[in-house]
Amino acid sequence: LYRIGCIFYVWAVTYLSQPPLLRLDGATALYPVYASFVQAVYPREGYEDDSTDSVRCTTTPEAYENLQKGDTDLIFVAAPSDKQRELFEKEGKELIMVPLGMEAFVFFANSENPVESLTSQQIQDIYRGNITNWRDVGGNNERIRAFQRPEGTGSQSALLRFMEGKKLMSPPQKDVASGMGDIVTETAEYENRENAIGYSFRYYTQGMVKNKGIRLLKVDGIEPSVENIRKDTYPISSPFYAVYVKGNTNKNLKPFLSWIQSKEGKELIEKTGYVAGS
Repeated sequence: LYRIGCIFYVWAVTYLSQPPLLRLDGATALYPVYASFVQAVYPREGYEDDSTDSVRCTTTPEAYENLQKGDTDLIFVAAPSDKQRELFEKEGKELIMVPLGMEAFVFFANSENPVESLTSQQIQDIYRGNITNWRDVGGNNERIRAFQRPEGTGSQSALLRFMEGKKLMSPPQKDVASGMGDIVTETAEYENRENAIGYSFRYYTQGMVKNKGIRLLKVDGIEPSVENIRKDTYPISSPFYAVYVKGNTNKNLKPFLSWIQSKEGKELIEKTGYVAGS
């Protein structure tokens, strides 16, 4: 990113050398995106000084909480859950959501599982508790252990949107993976190996974790590739956003948002490995 940082150094001096710097936070899966923005346009001391809190990565639930408390200016996340949105509304705060790009919401199984593709209906039925054995979807005679994430996480909110109002089964506590990486590890290394299924976002599993113990499943026969996200053929593409509270007075906010939506900002999103918005 050094060359990119040099290209945009003049922009940084013009807009971000004056205090206060924007305080950024966000989802683990989106950290590479906003970290690359920071490296490109922030003064170096704005993100290399350990004593500063201008750039953090506290996960989706905490990022929304920090935004609500006024402890951060701008967060990079998936859309909020209904509960998160309600918390802002109760305080009379309006969320402004700036779309930046698209990412695939993916389901994965253990790499030794013979099942390579599921339909949207089959996945919904699994997470409703209606399908409980892999043999019912073309696999081995193994009970399906369907891992979930805690309420308010970006991936759990994405799952709820995917369910389209259908009631989600209540999982045993041991089947709720607290950390984003845990759901990948559990699916890859769980003792029964072939019977687990989990979900996350494409770039996190392929660009950050890179765990060879899982296989991304095709959905409705479509692979969650960058090309298919760009062509909008993969059926579960999920937008990601830069989110702030209306009325934020930080003078760097609007110039920064304008830049990340510009041609240069979109190029940086693509170079980081995501699919930029149109």
